[in-house]
Amino acid sequence: MKKAIIILALALAVSLIVIAGCSSDDSQAPSEEDTQMMDEDEDMEMESEDEDSKMPSDGMQPSSYMDVTPDQAAQLIAENPNLIIIDVSPHYADGHLPGAVSYYLGDGSLEQAIPNLDKNAEYLVYCHVDSVSISGAQMLIDAGFKNVYRLQGNYAAWVNAGYPVEQ
Repeated sequence: MKKAIIILALALAVSLIVIAGCSSDDSQAPSEEDTQMMDEDEDMEMESEDEDSKMPSDGMQPSSYMDVTPDQAAQLIAENPNLIIIDVSPHYADGHLPGAVSYYLGDGSLEQAIPNLDKNAEYLVYCHVDSVSISGAQMLIDAGFKNVYRLQGNYAAWVNAGYPVEQ
């Protein structure tokens, strides 16, 4: 029995030495490569936390507008007589999509109109340049609108596709 205890004690001692030897490598300073990898992991965690903080409390991804081609826009207009078409350009009087309303982004018209618009309705936003139509569509999304489309290529794409305009 004494022999068994001595063997068990030796086995335990050897195990402790092996474990101690393995953990001594962890006490060394991390290499530059290890430090860089840890920093990247930290950055990724922080980005993930930032993205999580933007996510609605119901866990759904934040909504965004959908880009549509002139053909898709024409189909939307044909299928949804309640679709609200918003021209956010200063060139409304020069020509616009049939039935469009003018809420020029540059003078604050869209921002002033938003509180009076139905957030559950469908909207098609366009301009004469991408940056303004993108800003207008995003402004609606940021205000809580759910069904927002943006005409890719804007007014010129609509005209080039042969669709009618009003003046």
